[in-house]
Amino acid sequence: MPIITVKVLAGELTGGQTAELIHDITEATIPYVGEVVRENTWVLVEEIKSGSWGIGGKEFGLSDLRRIQQSAPCEQRPRSLRSRGKGTKGDRP
Repeated sequence: MPIITVKVLAGELTGGQTAELIHDITEATIPYVGEVVRENTWVLVEEIKSGSWGIGGKEFGLSDLRRIQQSAPCEQRPRSLRSRGKGTKGDRP
């Protein structure tokens, strides 16, 4: 039985996004483990307190992640941020 753990910063995902992530990861796993294992495929989404991660010896928090996401080209942003651009046509999904 697969057990897949995804760690995200606390507050990074809404409840709906978490549910969608669990579904999508399960769907992506089934071709490798077989349909018979679907009901026993676990996806654990663990929320880590902002600032409890470190990258390159420095604390990394949700505000750092949001800054990276918002500076990315529209097509590389999470769905929830794609319509929050600078008002250009390219910022619309």
